[in-house]
Amino acid sequence: MELPDFHIPHAEKIEWMIETNGWALEPVAANPEADPPTPAYAYSIGLPEAVGFSDVVVFGLAPVAANGLITLVADACRGGTEIPLGVELVGLLDNELRCLFAPVDASVHRDTFATACAWYRGVPEEMVQMMYPDRNGFMPYETGFDQRLRRAQPVIGELDL
Repeated sequence: MELPDFHIPHAEKIEWMIETNGWALEPVAANPEADPPTPAYAYSIGLPEAVGFSDVVVFGLAPVAANGLITLVADACRGGTEIPLGVELVGLLDNELRCLFAPVDASVHRDTFATACAWYRGVPEEMVQMMYPDRNGFMPYETGFDQRLRRAQPVIGELDL
């Protein structure tokens, strides 16, 4: 028996995810050859239309973990939770871990969001970075944050702390 060819164009995969789930996840592999090296990250496409919240980018996690966090955000928004920007939140993540959503100027980071730019036919208007703490509880913008993780979770969101 011959298996069907599941190779479909990327835009059709994004469209299928949005039709199925309301939004799509775009994982981007790390590029250790770049100068400087770029970390793995993933971002949503379609959250503003699906749940009324900005698209979310998460750095330094495997796609399945990033998908879990973004799904958590989508579900919270669908449930009526309003997520403020630029404010540390406790209670969204397990174990009372802090997180913060910071607005991202997608026009400055156009290359970071190439698939979203193609999908929206321009720069995404609403993009936020979801930041999470290291194993010791420090956020990436705090002095105590694990220096080895600085490249894995760069801060591209705009902070007013």
